[in-house]
Amino acid sequence: MNQILKNKFLLKILAAVFLLNLILNCRNSQVSGLKNGDLLFVTAKPTGLSGAINNVTQKQKNASFDHIGILEKDGNQFFVLHAAPKGGSQKQNLKDFLKDQANDGQTVIVYRLKPQYQNTIPSAIEKGNTMLGKPYNFNYILDENSYYCSDFIERAFRKDHIFKLEPMTFIDPKTGKTNEFWEQFYQKKNLKVPEGELGCNPNGLAASDKLERIKIIRN
Repeated sequence: MNQILKNKFLLKILAAVFLLNLILNCRNSQVSGLKNGDLLFVTAKPTGLSGAINNVTQKQKNASFDHIGILEKDGNQFFVLHAAPKGGSQKQNLKDFLKDQANDGQTVIVYRLKPQYQNTIPSAIEKGNTMLGKPYNFNYILDENSYYCSDFIERAFRKDHIFKLEPMTFIDPKTGKTNEFWEQFYQKKNLKVPEGELGCNPNGLAASDKLERIKIIRN
């Protein structure tokens, strides 16, 4: 009887150890190979705001993004500096950031500055931390009091001219006319569609020749 109880107890311990190892391996696989300053691009959804952003900005067949953040490694901890509709400009634990994207059915793809540009990362992260706490820019028209995601990243690296602002377009490439979503979007805000005004977007940043694509983070 005592032997049976000992065996059951041993099985419970082994099961607990196995589960713990499984959890740790999953966590390690997510952060494995990640470096300070890596850029985390979030894949676009096919519909809604995400789809509308992608419709007028996609530049590459294998790159379809609607959000971006920069990774900050602090000791053994990983954080993401980013501007999001929920929470504005923030410093979020990487685990929570990845969970949010997974819950939305989106995937995170890691890009990295090429070696000759790596020296710009410390000042970019420092700048990013000074921009925390600002509200999200829901108009996607540049201003100094609120930021949208790619705007946040462009500003972080602006001192070193890593990315550049370009004339924005809201033209649907299939029709040659202003995308219907954006027309209604700005109409509701009583704003003119900012066609041609300077701005940036995740797909434009991903197309930079200063970056290289590293890997997909598996959830």
